[in-house]
Amino acid sequence: MPIETALRFVQPSGQHADLLAVPFGGDLTADVELPVPVPALLAHHEAKGEPGEVVEVPVAHGDAVRRVLLYGIGDATPRALRKAGGAVARRARGRRSIDVTLPPGVGEQGWSALAEGALLASYTMRIGASRTKAVEEIRFLGPEEARPAVERAEVAARATALARDLSNTPSSEKNPAWLADRAVEVAGRSGLTAKVWSPGDLAAEGFGGILAVGQGSASPPRLIQLAYEPEDPDGTHVVLVGKGITFDSGGLSLKPTDGMKFMKTDMAGGAVVIAVLGALRELGARARVTGLVAAAENMPSGTAQRPGDVITHYGGRTVEVLNTDAEGRLVLADALAYADDVLDPDTVVDLATLTGAISIALGRDIGAVFSSSDDLAKELLEAGRVSGDPLWRMPLIDDYRPALDSQVADLSNIDSEGKYGGGAITAALFLREFTGGRRWAHLDIAGVSRSTADDGVLTKGATGFGTRLLLEWLSGYRS
Repeated sequence: MPIETALRFVQPSGQHADLLAVPFGGDLTADVELPVPVPALLAHHEAKGEPGEVVEVPVAHGDAVRRVLLYGIGDATPRALRKAGGAVARRARGRRSIDVTLPPGVGEQGWSALAEGALLASYTMRIGASRTKAVEEIRFLGPEEARPAVERAEVAARATALARDLSNTPSSEKNPAWLADRAVEVAGRSGLTAKVWSPGDLAAEGFGGILAVGQGSASPPRLIQLAYEPEDPDGTHVVLVGKGITFDSGGLSLKPTDGMKFMKTDMAGGAVVIAVLGALRELGARARVTGLVAAAENMPSGTAQRPGDVITHYGGRTVEVLNTDAEGRLVLADALAYADDVLDPDTVVDLATLTGAISIALGRDIGAVFSSSDDLAKELLEAGRVSGDPLWRMPLIDDYRPALDSQVADLSNIDSEGKYGGGAITAALFLREFTGGRRWAHLDIAGVSRSTADDGVLTKGATGFGTRLLLEWLSGYRS
């Protein structure tokens, strides 16, 4: 569900919320009158002012009791303030409203980060009655000049929530047709144009990879296209490509049960593409942006593709399928080849929950970027740093390219002999084959697309990783 918490940016007044949140940390002492001196109170609780730390204090408020939250902001960097905002919002769950302040010197970026963290931590997704509702309203008591930055942060947070919603939806409801319907709805309310390829359209135009992955399922595949035309274009065209596997059983190369439990989120890359396209107009992005989501359900059945099958992708490249669980690259290959042949973009960025190998390499907090362009890699790394969706650049090692050679087709979809290792690298090299030599980057978000706990700005389940990153990048895009 969308974030239900309302955010208001107001000037201090005589009307008070249920809670008041006041910062402390470093050389900053909380600016609030309490029955006990603030330094003594913090010393009693052994509070150090670290981001995420909260000390709750009851105070008299007329004939009632109001609670003050002293919340740590650490070094007051955007990263620290996002975490602090998340902690404050979580502590306010079940309340009607909370007033939040920051020290005067924090600036617009600080208010933006605090607002983003608070809203992201307020996200909930539950089928049935909710155990604890998020705070109904967060009121930021700050300077008027910070309002635009907070409003932009709210757009990014709500877009991230949409990506989380799409990913968290159970696959009993979510299939390729459902995802296409949601994308069309987003287009309708966001001023986008939409196009959806049916199975017949895919067959007629030669999208062999998407069809092959989806042929084992009772829910046929789709290719989804969303297009954003800016009011003040800068003359550049970016294509975003997202993996949209609405459930991944592995196909005939069947996953173990534990590996399947969370495969409803295997379309997280596609969810991010839909969410990003839906937010571009509100942010005034000047690049023309086209989003492609290659959607299929990868299931075992009598009609499923087999290891050893050869498929023909859009554009005519043939691929020997040695592992049906390496299916994401097969659907992405069709979309990338189509983007190169028809859309003629200046830059292509794909993102996908592509490999388990990247989780081993980078863990659960940092996404991977592979790119054929040093400049593009730098832009995305910086956007990740600023947005709070951090990336680490991984190498495209040309010496590993022979791993994809096939004796019967142009390529194989995995290392045919298993001697090279580097599964995330060979997967990226496979995708590069379909980009036409364009300015391209691949984001492998398999490790960061899902959280196992409420932590900082994350809630348990899908994270929406990549949404804020791409919105930050596209807001200041340059080719």
